[in-house]
Amino acid sequence: MRFSTLKRHFREGAKNIFRNGWMSVASIGAVTVTLILVGTFVALMLNINEMANKVEEDVEIKVLIELTAEEDEIKNLNNEIEKISGIDTIRFSSKDDELQGLVEGMGEEGQAWEMFEQDNPLNHAYVVKAKNPQDTEKIASQIEKFDPVYKVIYGQDVVPRLFKFNNYARVIGLALIVGLVLTAVFLISNTIKLTIMARSREIGIMKLVGATNGFIRWPFFVEGLLLGILGSILPIIVITTAYYLAIENISGQTSFHFVKLLPFNPFIWQLSGIIFLVGALIGMLGSGMSVRKFLKV
Repeated sequence: MRFSTLKRHFREGAKNIFRNGWMSVASIGAVTVTLILVGTFVALMLNINEMANKVEEDVEIKVLIELTAEEDEIKNLNNEIEKISGIDTIRFSSKDDELQGLVEGMGEEGQAWEMFEQDNPLNHAYVVKAKNPQDTEKIASQIEKFDPVYKVIYGQDVVPRLFKFNNYARVIGLALIVGLVLTAVFLISNTIKLTIMARSREIGIMKLVGATNGFIRWPFFVEGLLLGILGSILPIIVITTAYYLAIENISGQTSFHFVKLLPFNPFIWQLSGIIFLVGALIGMLGSGMSVRKFLKV
């Protein structure tokens, strides 16, 4: 395509926006509202996914060793665990380490355990982490079969439900985002269709005098592209401002280490780029869907 032709298409597409007046405003409004919702859901889902990943990364398997186990048996157990595929790290925790962790973890109440320093009733343990947290349950079931394992603890009642909830949240979030984008495409398609209907006779005449489908279609593509871009400006401003305020108010306000938002930079610029591209894509798809039926003369 020649530059002069491309320039003409952009000029005609821009003229169409001003020519259609309130219909263009309606299209931009539909894109703006949808992109604010899409951007908000994307920001929420990415942050929830990051928090879920941090929670999953904290999942570990504690392998308690029989009190009667000899030193050689404990070392052999380490070798057996290392042979399991999917193991990320193995750390030995002596019963003295376990007691110290118990005292420190329980605060003032843990001081009562200090009396057991001379006669420690706790077990030596291995702390195991999986490369993929989703494999925790499978790895734990394999470790349980080894000698001299006394007990395997990994949050059996909570961890499977946690992973299931995280997976459902990701799928539902993605489905909502896709649904919102499709809704926006439908809305802008119908809005632009109304403007094209008013010019269907003009399109028919252009076809009869030999204009190609591409020559007729491109100004409408440009119009949809510009509508989508214009509709993405306000959502970018709103979401950027809201995210900045959220970081300022949430950071340092919670004691849970996993409740932490993704850093403003570069996350917000990446999100802004996604919103901009989605807006442009929505506009072009909506315009393309609308003009297609009017090219059949």
